[in-house]
Amino acid sequence: MFKQASSLSLVIPVHNEMGNLMLLHRRIRDVMSSMNDRYEVIYVDDGSTDGSFSVLEQLAATDLHVKVVGLSRNFGQTAALAAGVAHSRGEVLILLDADLQNDPADIPRLLVKLEEGYDLVSGWRRKRQGDGWLRCLLSRLANFLAARAAGIPIHDLGCTLKVYRRAVFAHVPLYGEMHRFLAAYAALAGARIAEVEVRHHPRYAGRSHYGLDRTLRVLLDLLLLKFYRSFATRPQQLLGLPGLLALALGVAFLPLVLILVLLAGRSRVASWSGPLFLGVLGACCFGLLSLQLGVLAEMLMRTYYESQNKQPYVVRCLVSGTERCECW
Repeated sequence: MFKQASSLSLVIPVHNEMGNLMLLHRRIRDVMSSMNDRYEVIYVDDGSTDGSFSVLEQLAATDLHVKVVGLSRNFGQTAALAAGVAHSRGEVLILLDADLQNDPADIPRLLVKLEEGYDLVSGWRRKRQGDGWLRCLLSRLANFLAARAAGIPIHDLGCTLKVYRRAVFAHVPLYGEMHRFLAAYAALAGARIAEVEVRHHPRYAGRSHYGLDRTLRVLLDLLLLKFYRSFATRPQQLLGLPGLLALALGVAFLPLVLILVLLAGRSRVASWSGPLFLGVLGACCFGLLSLQLGVLAEMLMRTYYESQNKQPYVVRCLVSGTERCECW
């Protein structure tokens, strides 16, 4: 059994989940009240347009354990999680989705594992329900690549259901779309991580907010994850060596380009091979430059947020019990 010596904060991002919220909260209340009373449930309304915020206000008015953070617009899941963590007080943080695909009944088992000396316990949706075969395949591929990039033996980095010690978030800032790889970034900061198999249910109501286009964004995030693991303190080794190689190739092929240009009037082949060669070389250089600028832009963005202690969200209002505070 989990010997609860710490207060718990459940952080749940919500975006257009009106049909799930009442049942979700009943399940959370049943699980948490069976453990003890030292917990809070923080729902972060991420710009919902379907009436979810009204349901959350009702929950806050009838349950003193509930706090609602309403964001001014849809900022995305990572920003919503960041807002929830910032307004939480628990020593142990529990993150889960609001779509009822995560099962609150699994929370005690994750807490038991945390008591074994870990800093973070991640859920593993070994038997996923309600997802097509293509989405499952892409998810497994992304998890495999992410685990290799981060160097941690985790099967399901994308599962939102996780339990953290609060100190983890002092070393893992939240912005962009980092929610997918929270465990990976925590591991890079030195957190001790474990994984527990959890249940996964078909969506109860509403529709998924994620499509197959997310795969491309995941691949870009994986490149950043690999960069921060291997080159965060030595970016010049990543950026400088390819730059020198591109420059050397350009200088080496410059005479050939000039010869092709000079022969353009004597040979039909030379007339199109020269521009084609320049086009291919230019495309390669442009692609390389784009990747480098992307990494530099990411570094500048992180410096901007961390050096000024800025947050990537705006809180519209706070609801606790029957009290409502308008922040904006």
